[in-house]
Amino acid sequence: MDDFQQLSKHHRDVVKASTAFIYAILVSIAMNYFWTPGHIYSSGITGLAQLFNSLMSKFLPFELSTAALLFLLNVPMFIIAWRSIGHRFTMYTFLAVALSSIMIKVIAPVGLTHDPIICAIFGGAVNGFGTGTALKNGISTGGLDIIGIVLRRKTGRSIGTINMAFNSIIIVAAGFVYGWPYAFYSALGLFVNGRVIDMTYTRQQKMQVMIITSRPKTVIDSVQNRIRRGVTIVHNAEGAYQHDDKTILFTVITRYEMPELKAAMAESDPHAFVSISDTVKILGHFYEPKP
Repeated sequence: MDDFQQLSKHHRDVVKASTAFIYAILVSIAMNYFWTPGHIYSSGITGLAQLFNSLMSKFLPFELSTAALLFLLNVPMFIIAWRSIGHRFTMYTFLAVALSSIMIKVIAPVGLTHDPIICAIFGGAVNGFGTGTALKNGISTGGLDIIGIVLRRKTGRSIGTINMAFNSIIIVAAGFVYGWPYAFYSALGLFVNGRVIDMTYTRQQKMQVMIITSRPKTVIDSVQNRIRRGVTIVHNAEGAYQHDDKTILFTVITRYEMPELKAAMAESDPHAFVSISDTVKILGHFYEPKP
């Protein structure tokens, strides 16, 4: 058993390290192939690093590369993560950011196109897929992700407002540095980036599940053995067609857990009626695994 747990832990470490490397390649492609040629700013700390690089090149006799600034601006985030979130989480965050800085510097910029609309859309899509993949596999890309996790743990609130305010500053800065059309192009890139993250990072997408079954105990046992979710039971339901006794079960899962739910239902009651709908908002406790 200990050998199995050790092997499983080693496998998770390899997956996370590989994901950090994949993210680093994708963000460097987004930066060097699309954002830089198209004068597009990214979101969060990456966008801030781009902004500082632009301002230094205009107003200072020296400049630091975007790659170097990306790493330096994340150093305070590493300290916050180490103290407030966890050491292993911080190590993988450090790895993702360090590899990103290295790959942005190593991969030579290629001007595939200078069309700002194309650069905004494809840069946002490539980076969004990389960020979503990283989050899906339990690693952070640094920056505002860390502040968001700390705030959510301490207050239960998301970082959405801070993210919007921070990114608004970057969009306005793009207007001042490159011209106001580029502010709108950067906003387009941020929108695409966010949408692709949402499509990729399925752990944050909540879904309400209603199960109508004649085998409630078997279904509950199977679901809870596979997914750490509470289930609410409504007894004494009746089917209108045959007037047979039914039980209604309610639970909320993430889209990431959908395959486990399907497997649980196939195992426990293949004939149950299952209705699944997107959940807009949840009030109360909803278990989220620690990163």
